[in-house]
Amino acid sequence: MKMSKIAYKPVGMALGAASGLIASAAFKQAWKVIEGEGDAPDATDEDRSWKQILLAAALQGVIFSVVKAAVDRSGAVATRRLTGVWPG
Repeated sequence: MKMSKIAYKPVGMALGAASGLIASAAFKQAWKVIEGEGDAPDATDEDRSWKQILLAAALQGVIFSVVKAAVDRSGAVATRRLTGVWPG
């Protein structure tokens, strides 16, 4: 394994945790805009419709994927600027 991959591992883990927090906050705000409710439904919430459950799951998946990709890419670009090596 390349030394750059080993050195980037803790940075990647920290960025992953940060992206989860950012995505979670973004999803909560997006759900409030879409449904006007505070909490998104759980899959087992019997008081919510299939439409609400599936919409919430799809929206959450999209937001988490986009935020993770943006944070990971930004981390890789910053690493290249600092070290001159792409961490992949």
